[in-house]
Amino acid sequence: MQPLETIMVEKLQVSCDGKAGVSGHPLIYLTLPDTGQVDCPYCGKRFILKKSA
Repeated sequence: MQPLETIMVEKLQVSCDGKAGVSGHPLIYLTLPDTGQVDCPYCGKRFILKKSA
């Protein structure tokens, strides 16, 4: 399954709340593992650590 959206980040801890309004989900915090990427279990957004970080 392809992620809905890919977001490049510079920190190992990120937060996600889906989208604004009714289609959002509860605010959660995710920690990127050694692989450098993590998917939100609610909305499927993929967070990837930038190589420069």
